[in-house]
Amino acid sequence: MVVSEVLTKALTLMTDELTILAARNNAEWCDAVCRAYGVPGEFSDDLWLNRHPTPPFYPNAVTLTPDTAEIQTERIREFLQSGFKGGFAVKDSFCTLEVAQLGFEVWFSAEWLHRPASIPSPNVHLGGVAWRKIESEPDLVAWEAAWNAENDPPVHVFYPSLLTDKNIAFFAAYNNQRIVAGGIANKTGDVVGISNIFTPKEAAQDFWANFVRVVMDSFPGLALVGYERGDELQIAHSVGFQSIGTLRVCGRNSE
Repeated sequence: MVVSEVLTKALTLMTDELTILAARNNAEWCDAVCRAYGVPGEFSDDLWLNRHPTPPFYPNAVTLTPDTAEIQTERIREFLQSGFKGGFAVKDSFCTLEVAQLGFEVWFSAEWLHRPASIPSPNVHLGGVAWRKIESEPDLVAWEAAWNAENDPPVHVFYPSLLTDKNIAFFAAYNNQRIVAGGIANKTGDVVGISNIFTPKEAAQDFWANFVRVVMDSFPGLALVGYERGDELQIAHSVGFQSIGTLRVCGRNSE
């Protein structure tokens, strides 16, 4: 095997490992939200599965490994055949599930992201903006209201018990005591996932850069992971994230 082939194989293995870490981090976050909502899921080696109707925007399953698609497909099929009648969504973390066999449609695709801890945090200054960690229920209510600005109708997803988890942090950017941007970070192992980022459209890249800096300061020495699509994917690339794999969200509506 020539050197270039060895390097390509090593890079592929590293990328697969990073994608597995990102998928697991996301599944842990989904489970935390569901537990706070009163509908916990369950983990096996290759799949996170929730046997209950889940909160808005959250799946019923997340695949955790890239090489057990047949087993994952069969477990989901068995669960659906057990009598579950609600809508069902699965985050197919490696685009390997046999979704046609499950009668699912692909709702959207996105890219897993990774930002090594070795890359310095962005140095972008926003005048008049102060970032703070959300610590109280009233502040969480205000944060969710700002996050909900583009949801019609607004939805209630985030419960105060999430604030007691030392591995989860809600961050808000304040301007004149008003929340203008925010996001969530969740730590699992040696990575920190970022999600639910909202910013003013006219300064999205600068606020993204600020948010990355705040998360890196709060969880020093850890790589960041997540997933995005569309304009947000391009912004993530601009602030140091690299795409490491493709995922898709598939499912069916309520019967």
